[in-house]
Amino acid sequence: MAARWMPLLLLLEVLSGACRPGELQGRYTSGWRWKGDRIRSRLRQEDSPPRIVEHPSDLIVSKGEPATLNCKAEGRPSPTVEWYKDGERVETDRDNPRSQRMLLPSGSLFFLRIVHGRRSKPDEGSYVCVARNYLGEAVSHNASLEVALLRDDFRQNPADVMVAAGEPAVLECMPPRGHPEPSISWKKDSANIDDRDERITIRGGKLMITNARKGDAGKYVCVGTNMVGERESEIAELTVLERPSFMKRPGSQVVLVDQSVEFRCEARGDPVPTVRWRKEDGDLPKGRYEIREDHTLKIRRLTSADVGSYTCMAENMVGRAEASATLTVHVVSGKLKCFLSPIHPDAMTETGSCHSTTPSILLPSPSSHQSALMFQLSRATVTKGH
Repeated sequence: MAARWMPLLLLLEVLSGACRPGELQGRYTSGWRWKGDRIRSRLRQEDSPPRIVEHPSDLIVSKGEPATLNCKAEGRPSPTVEWYKDGERVETDRDNPRSQRMLLPSGSLFFLRIVHGRRSKPDEGSYVCVARNYLGEAVSHNASLEVALLRDDFRQNPADVMVAAGEPAVLECMPPRGHPEPSISWKKDSANIDDRDERITIRGGKLMITNARKGDAGKYVCVGTNMVGERESEIAELTVLERPSFMKRPGSQVVLVDQSVEFRCEARGDPVPTVRWRKEDGDLPKGRYEIREDHTLKIRRLTSADVGSYTCMAENMVGRAEASATLTVHVVSGKLKCFLSPIHPDAMTETGSCHSTTPSILLPSPSSHQSALMFQLSRATVTKGH
């Protein structure tokens, strides 16, 4: 506008004689230059180069899912924003309406879905946003976009474990390869394991149980999880065995000669233990003992040779337990008054009643000619052999 009126102003100054043309030109030119500096100063105060006020952050996204890389820039005039991936400009919907990458009004880059394959990974890489106006440009920090992954196959499946009660049990697995690295948890009989139990520790791929109990037995599964989902391992069975223990122990007994005796023994364990009997420093009397189904040992027609210690042994694949009892066999002898009566005139034996006046406890004589006597207290039935 000032340029159009400059010749007219110059003419008026000359015609009025206010000044010579050279002076007027110098004065006008000087004033014009001052006004131009003021205009340019006003432009510098209002306009500004781009500045990134929100930088994009690293992303890990599942394949096929949407994602957004944020970027926000300020400046006057408002800067335009472009994105670059691994140094190359990113094509957006503004370049190709069919593109699955959209440049939002804020400057952020929105992916309708992340494309990722074994051979082609077009969305994975390092991104920057660049903001520009006539005063310059600004470049954001780098931001990586990675695609999450979780394969199907476990690198190591847990194996079956068998321990005795009271011992530690360890199950171990290695989850499938994944990104991010999958976390590991465990299930027992389809229920999540509560690792708040002070006996249970989950560290890395290991499940450790100290002081295993019968209730810890069951079917265990290792679970690998990341943002893609979760994978379950093959089933591993934990078996907790029990060493043999006695529910009923044999008790020591004192029995008279020629009587019978029974020693009871009841044992439990897992697997069910086998139960056997043995006599210390000797064998069980052949033909005179039996072991019943409930593991009771019975010995008939006791003699002095049966005196000793008898041991019940319970054994399974985990361990062995023993319980012993002592057998004492007594014979009563003294001054006797017997009344014998023959069973039959031709019989070789006689039976009758005897009364002991001074009973005492003795072992029988080894003489084969002496009658075998069996007493109970001071009254007994006597069998006399000839």
